[in-house]
Amino acid sequence: MRLSLALIAGALLTGALVAPPAAAADGDHGFTIKDPRITESSGLAASRLHPGIYWTHNDSDDGPYIYAVDSATGKTVATVTLSGIGSPRDVEAISIGPGNQIYVGDIGDNLDGSWPYVWIYRLPEPKVLKDQTIRATQYVVKYSDGARNAESLVVHPKTGRVYIIDKKEDGGHLYEGPAQLSTSGSNVFKPVAPVDLWATDAAFSPDGTQLAVRGYLGGILYDWKDGGIKRRQRLDVPLQRQGESVTYSVDGTKLLYGSEGEQSEVTAQDAPAPAGGGSASPSSTGNASSDNTGAGLSTSSGLKVAAVVALAVGALLWLRRLRRRD
Repeated sequence: MRLSLALIAGALLTGALVAPPAAAADGDHGFTIKDPRITESSGLAASRLHPGIYWTHNDSDDGPYIYAVDSATGKTVATVTLSGIGSPRDVEAISIGPGNQIYVGDIGDNLDGSWPYVWIYRLPEPKVLKDQTIRATQYVVKYSDGARNAESLVVHPKTGRVYIIDKKEDGGHLYEGPAQLSTSGSNVFKPVAPVDLWATDAAFSPDGTQLAVRGYLGGILYDWKDGGIKRRQRLDVPLQRQGESVTYSVDGTKLLYGSEGEQSEVTAQDAPAPAGGGSASPSSTGNASSDNTGAGLSTSSGLKVAAVVALAVGALLWLRRLRRRD
């Protein structure tokens, strides 16, 4: 079948200019959780083993379960039952650390300090997505300054260190855990920096240089360096029924925000670019309100676009010459 020259040139331009990054998945642009069992989705984590899969869990009164949701369809493709642990009390967060280890934070305390300790569960992410039971490791967690409520647990993607942000209406703190969690005794988490938000979840960028923290009505992006945070800008968190979760897409170009409720929507927005001036997203960073503003395409991106256009035009002229010879 003979294709027109315009069609060939259009295909070259379309494929070069708007094709998503190789690691991106279709569902990374947002989806609806369709599983009727998931009515209180309180945490969200992008799978690195299975592109387009997001792990979530219910809040309380559900059991030791986590769910793998296919973002392309919104359907649950695997239910994992955690064994080797006690009865979960108030599961609020999920994060994936180095080695594809899943961390589940049973850290909620709606009475704001009634539990003398909380728990973290760790399990390997399954290589095959199917309903199965996986033995988890359980860690006891205490805070150096007394019990508290928390809904945000993050694991640094490079160091594997675990952090918790407590939930306080007038702002909480980032708590740092031991360099390595231990099953022997309690793991004491210590406050290391204030967080100016009533935090309901948080997420590290895949490269570990940014920490996004969300609340019900807003969010803050922090730059991360050597275990410390520096406030960078506000995040325009979408208005949701009960905004509970946030995660980066596995390629770092999107921030996905989740909510509780039946048929809850997960909304995607472009992630802010790294502080070093690189581009975390093929789009502009217009969905963040900057304390340090940035702008659209970088110079290098513009040069790449110009090069692609020149290549396409050159191909078009070459094909025209071939047709004249025919």
